[in-house]
Amino acid sequence: MSAPLRVLIVDDEPLARQRLKDLLSEAPDMQLVGECRNGHEAIAAIGSERPDLVLLDVEMPGPDGFGVLRALAPGPAPAVIFVTAHRDFAVQAFEANALDYLLKPFDRERFRSSLERARDRRRSAPSSLDSALLARLEALALQPSATPARYVTRLVARVGWRMRFLPVEDIDYLTAEGNYVAVHVGKQSHLTRETMAALEEKLDPKQFLRAHRSFIVRLDRIEEVEPLAPGEFVFVLRDGTRLTSGRSYRAQVQRALELPA
Repeated sequence: MSAPLRVLIVDDEPLARQRLKDLLSEAPDMQLVGECRNGHEAIAAIGSERPDLVLLDVEMPGPDGFGVLRALAPGPAPAVIFVTAHRDFAVQAFEANALDYLLKPFDRERFRSSLERARDRRRSAPSSLDSALLARLEALALQPSATPARYVTRLVARVGWRMRFLPVEDIDYLTAEGNYVAVHVGKQSHLTRETMAALEEKLDPKQFLRAHRSFIVRLDRIEEVEPLAPGEFVFVLRDGTRLTSGRSYRAQVQRALELPA
């Protein structure tokens, strides 16, 4: 039998620490090695105890959760599950390669699923993000507050087993690629687990135009428009990319670009 996972709890609220300890006590393969009330204590405890897993709050006295991780760099860091009442930090958490993001209040089953991710991490090096975690991340990233904006300000793409967040202002155009959509940013492209129809709904029509069943283009990237057969147009983008619109999108193109009928 393998040694238990050594766990450190970091939270400035006594009741929150106690609840985590109670839940952790139900997992016989987890060993609590300490609890910390602030970022300074956390940095010291991680250095001395060398935990396998840290249950880390984001907002707390001293360095916040991200400050704690920055203080550990560039040396080896334990696996981290962020535990917070604030959904707004989801993007930063996963950019910091967090194992999971527990949003308070959470139930026993949700906590257990987070611990299972830590067990999986020990059994094998992470190679992919499972679909359930990906879905939660996308929901948090695209709706960062209790009152989400009508249109998204970033898209979530996969780069190996990591996640990349693409601000919409950086996007040149998007193209259908089988069951995925390729998001083109400069000379790079990134795949996202979205359909063209779903992205069309999420992107601001004042900034993006669906001009073909297979592509969406950012309006301010269009430098020239060349008419083709009736109902078709070629868009020449700033970088020289040429995209041909579909006939069934003629009305949308003319309206968005204020072209004569």
